[in-house]
Amino acid sequence: MRGTVIIFVKAPRAGAVKTRLGADVGMGRAAALFRIMTERTIAEATKGDWRTCLAVDPPSALSGWDRLWPLQLSRMAQASGDLGARMAHAFKVAPPGPTLIIGADAPGARARHLRQAFKALGGADAVFGPAEDGGYWLIGLARRRPAPNLFEGVRWSTKHALADTVKTLPSSFQVSHLETLADIDEARDLEKFGLCATAH
Repeated sequence: MRGTVIIFVKAPRAGAVKTRLGADVGMGRAAALFRIMTERTIAEATKGDWRTCLAVDPPSALSGWDRLWPLQLSRMAQASGDLGARMAHAFKVAPPGPTLIIGADAPGARARHLRQAFKALGGADAVFGPAEDGGYWLIGLARRRPAPNLFEGVRWSTKHALADTVKTLPSSFQVSHLETLADIDEARDLEKFGLCATAH
């Protein structure tokens, strides 16, 4: 069964994205860097034979941004609520079959990682791409069995996010992990990916 990759994207407006990074380099620069990261993520996520779609925030940004978000990719609005509620909704409305959700702020993610994730879901019920800060840059579900309590009580934006999420899965679930990658939250993270704090 064909898999689906859902990329969570935000309209790259200054002051609305990467605000921690913006505190270091300026909100305009942070937004420009986020556009670069988004372009890189979309380029990698469209190199496979899976479906790729965008989950857009805010919903008002569903139209526009066509230069950044290719028109051939389907778009859906992110649901309201915290990150867990928004991802749970994305899993719920995705086409049947294994589904991955990724963000746009882990520039080290490559198409090969997505292939590895889908391969892992051939046997596992869930797969995670851990981030260095204790969160994760990818979550995938085989969707063969329900996970009714997924994301309940997760402490988002903390070092506990991954561990908390795993705890919300049914105890019978087999869980696989990909390699740990860094995401970009602060200026010191930029050098890891050859990104310049003075991007225009």
